[in-house]
Amino acid sequence: MSQVKSASKSDPNYKVIAENRRARFDYAIEDDLECGIILEGSEVKSLRQGGANIAESYAAVEDGELWLVNSYVAPYKQAKTFGHEERRRRKLLVSRKQLADLWNATQRKGMTLVPLVMYFNHRGMAKIKIGIAKGKKHHDKRETSAKRDWSRQKARLLKENR
Repeated sequence: MSQVKSASKSDPNYKVIAENRRARFDYAIEDDLECGIILEGSEVKSLRQGGANIAESYAAVEDGELWLVNSYVAPYKQAKTFGHEERRRRKLLVSRKQLADLWNATQRKGMTLVPLVMYFNHRGMAKIKIGIAKGKKHHDKRETSAKRDWSRQKARLLKENR
């Protein structure tokens, strides 16, 4: 659906905060979707410093709303009494049509909503890219690993032949 723009010199605000690299190994990503996140002030400050982890998190549609569950945002030291809970559920912002599509994918087709990357877009807004995914079997993971190893070998051989 949407692509995360690569960081360029023309976008000083664009910054990748956290990436779930394991998701592409464990899941076959069918489609992806960019979502907004509702954050507290101390969470935004912490994310600007790069203190986040989305590796163990997932997204879920509950009561007509989309939630990011079990994501970690490091505490912001200067916030003191107005800090935030590190592993709280965060509401994700999508349109009603997109929410209905996500609900259909998870309930009817047996798919999972996996966070792929959290970043600040070119306007400086915190966004998260959610993948609609199906879990890979063990033999599929082995096949992915073999393809990756083969492409690394091929690149090394090409480099040596230059």
